Amino acid sequence: MANSLSQLCTAFVGDRQIASGPLVEVVMAIMTRPGDGAHDPVLVFDDANGRVVDLDLRGTPADAIRRLAETESLKAKTAETRQVAKPRRRGRPKLGVVPREVTLLPRQWEWLAAQPGSVSQVLRKLVDEARRADGGLAQRAAQERAYRFLSAKAGDLPGYEEVIRALFAGDRAGFDERMESWPQDMRNYALRLAGA
Repeated sequence: MANSLSQLCTAFVGDRQIASGPLVEVVMAIMTRPGDGAHDPVLVFDDANGRVVDLDLRGTPADAIRRLAETESLKAKTAETRQVAKPRRRGRPKLGVVPREVTLLPRQWEWLAAQPGSVSQVLRKLVDEARRADGGLAQRAAQERAYRFLSAKAGDLPGYEEVIRALFAGDRAGFDERMESWPQDMRNYALRLAGA
């Protein structure tokens, strides 16, 4: 599990990006920003998935960071407890090998048995080859990431539906073009999330 304190995030006030970087730095930037708009609503997005990050920004910046660290510590303890509670299973846990059941037809088992190496080794090679060959999953993840951000921030902007259609059609030029009149920070972030 990645440390949520260092997860990359981007913060917006209205249509203006005010901070981007590790969550701790974004929280500090939000809480120490100068001016009259210091109490304007802020939305923070996780750069990895486009979801809104729920933050408790009460008190001082140190208070907010402490709460984030406590939450992280609690998550780590919970994960550790789950691992301790599980009985030791077969496999190589230090290498990250996770044993699971695979159900195949007899002809598939015969083909696997005829291949050089163990069944597990052949299956790992097949999975790795399929992952390399399938760029579609990465594109789909980028589309979903951008969609989450756009649905939270841009639903009332002109041409929103056309932008979403272009995004899921894989029309990068149309996606960019249809956001031309949108606020620059929102447009740039949507393009970044979509991998354009």
